[in-house]
Amino acid sequence: MRWATPVIHFRRTATADTEINGFKVKADQKVVLFYNSGNRDERAFKDPYKFDVTRTPQPVQIGFGAGGPHFCLGANLARREIAVMFDEIRRRTPNLRITGEPAYLQSSFINGIKRVPCRLN
Repeated sequence: MRWATPVIHFRRTATADTEINGFKVKADQKVVLFYNSGNRDERAFKDPYKFDVTRTPQPVQIGFGAGGPHFCLGANLARREIAVMFDEIRRRTPNLRITGEPAYLQSSFINGIKRVPCRLN
């Protein structure tokens, strides 16, 4: 989730004057969170541009909202659905092989794969 964040950005409106990391934000001002930037923050992640599956997941990635008040209610269901889907694909089509590069969605909001060419051996 940290490496390939599904949501690209999210916008919020400040309800009161506040300060975020030294920047003053006034009430009713729009603030945009770019998830990929947050998941590559050098202050939070050691070597943030390195893909490392053995990395300890600390701090928690922000792909689903990081557990705060806007945490995605469907995050646990989404994780379970994707695990079940891949398990079933492997079980039903053990000879399925990817034959080319994936085609990605053309979206400024969601990062996702539209299709992946495959064949059964």
